[in-house]
Amino acid sequence: MTAGVTADAAGAAPAAPTSGPDGELRWRPGRPVPVATTLTALRRGSGDPTFRRDPDGTVWRATRTPHGPVLLRVRARPADGEVEAQAWGPGSDWALDGVPDLLGAADDTHADFVPRPEHTALVQAWRAHRHWRVIRTRAVFEALSASALEQVVTTVEAFAGWRRLVQRFGEPAPGPAGLTLSPTPQQWLRIPSWEWLQAGVELRRRKVTILAAPRAGGLERTLAMAPEAADAALRSLPGIGVWTSAEVRQRAHGHADAFSFGDLHVPGNVSWALTGEVLDDAGCAELIECYRGHRFRVQKLLQLAGHQRPRRGPRATLPTHTPNRALGSARRPGHRAHG
Repeated sequence: MTAGVTADAAGAAPAAPTSGPDGELRWRPGRPVPVATTLTALRRGSGDPTFRRDPDGTVWRATRTPHGPVLLRVRARPADGEVEAQAWGPGSDWALDGVPDLLGAADDTHADFVPRPEHTALVQAWRAHRHWRVIRTRAVFEALSASALEQVVTTVEAFAGWRRLVQRFGEPAPGPAGLTLSPTPQQWLRIPSWEWLQAGVELRRRKVTILAAPRAGGLERTLAMAPEAADAALRSLPGIGVWTSAEVRQRAHGHADAFSFGDLHVPGNVSWALTGEVLDDAGCAELIECYRGHRFRVQKLLQLAGHQRPRRGPRATLPTHTPNRALGSARRPGHRAHG
């Protein structure tokens, strides 16, 4: 692969919106890359101010790097067998170097995965999405701050809270897309308590980000750890349990085994797709033990194929202690985690 040289190597201000990118990349992965499908996991709702998907499948992503903020634009060029990326901002070189991993080049266990023939739905999902790979953003605190907002509430509430907090306390991303960077750890710490409440985020969830922010540097060092060690390190922080750790590692670390145990829907959906029976966490864990090392891959492939258990019963009971619930808002239930 070849990357362009950034025009901002000396750390100058981000490029003006009308200027060209600070760096470019053309990557030949040797396989088709479904860019939009692969990167949709990074979008926190259709109104996410850090993410945009164009009708042609081009993805724009505003993120922070160890070298500063960046706007990244990624699109597939299937006729040329390439993925094309441009970046704006002082973090351009770092972001462009990470594009292959972002699109699954670090998913080195992919070739070892073989769905069992009796799991027909998984076999079909594998055939339909064979080119999907587990992403690796290398942005641990960013993934944690977003995932923390999704604990114990609906996706609608979580995405609304994320959108409000990012728009109010983030900052404009460099480049032309009009996206917004999520807050830095220091900016998260400066958000007043009433602003969290206005965003529908009660103390339990905001404490996860507040307590993690001073340890952001240590969180990034988990990228160099083995999956079990990274999981243990993340879960050593207050408020981070099996679900939150998995959600972070699915995105930031590229861990193909980071299954979303503790989710209100995922274990039931996966077990129903594989057996026709809805199982709880323990039952699902036993069922997918044969896929250890690939359990998140199984989860994601079935999600991409649209497998959801039938919803014949009453809606699940959602917590009433969060600000939006206390105010009587009625939302459609999404996933719920235990932390």
